[in-house]
Amino acid sequence: MKSARIAGLGKCLPPNVLTNADLEKKVDTSDEWIITRTGIRERRIVKAGESASDLAREASLQALKRAGIKAKDLDLIIVATITPDTQFPATACHLQNAIKATNAICFDISAACAGFVYALNTAWQFIKGGLYEKILIVGSEVLSSITDWEDRSTCVLFGDGAGAAVLLPTTSDKGVLSSYMGSDGSQTDILIVPGGGSRCPASIDTLKKKLHYIKMRGNELFRIAVRVMAEAAEKAITNVGLQTSDIDILVPHQANKRIIDAVAQRLKIPREKVYMNVDRYGNMSSASSAVALCEAWEKGEIKDGDLVVLDAFGAGLVWGSCVIRWV
Repeated sequence: MKSARIAGLGKCLPPNVLTNADLEKKVDTSDEWIITRTGIRERRIVKAGESASDLAREASLQALKRAGIKAKDLDLIIVATITPDTQFPATACHLQNAIKATNAICFDISAACAGFVYALNTAWQFIKGGLYEKILIVGSEVLSSITDWEDRSTCVLFGDGAGAAVLLPTTSDKGVLSSYMGSDGSQTDILIVPGGGSRCPASIDTLKKKLHYIKMRGNELFRIAVRVMAEAAEKAITNVGLQTSDIDILVPHQANKRIIDAVAQRLKIPREKVYMNVDRYGNMSSASSAVALCEAWEKGEIKDGDLVVLDAFGAGLVWGSCVIRWV
């Protein structure tokens, strides 16, 4: 049976580093407070005028080069983002133009922090069904553009970045093996940008009330995230007849060190099998899983034949996990 394999990975991280010490000068917080509660030490921030498609372009070109694929040969581009270049057209269309992928079909996915996992699962289905063969998926975010830098409860959490992957067909017993996804629309207000959509169009009033920035109820989110991320990973693993003890590396969404530690503990996966870079980049939403996967591979922590689990959770609420036999 045909499946999909990851043939190339790439990432783009802006050079501008915003440390906890820098944030101490902006809001009433401290390096110790941030590290203790989140594990974050620094994050990357774009330069003025830089957009999600700019970051996506660099990550995509790297992934394409590593995959040995030309942009013009792509069948499909999927960009996962909650910080698109424009409300429309899709950021995937901006990216298509930037890399000259003239033959690709393009669309975006809005699944917040679970976006890259959702994009991967979507691309996998297209390849399994035989509709497309060469697919580029990207998680790209400029969260600094929707962060209230006067809100100490949220501004310490987020950063900018992009990660990309090229998926190709495979008929071997490797590649994407299984996935599990879930949603709970009754919890939309736990993590939200309330302004700017059709429910609350942009106006002078929405600007004054800062409704175009991230609003979050962190304590509630923490409890739900740990539970559903553990459940999603476990279901994706058992769906393919495996056990958590079979897993070689867990690549979770990089939102908070305490969440990652709690999920790993529930799954009984030892810390040395969990990839973590939240200390250096913070939460990059859809880009977090993509960048972490790319880095783990670059560092040799993912090898041929390894069982890799991606696991993510985000606003919606949405969550998803997938199991990959690396090739």
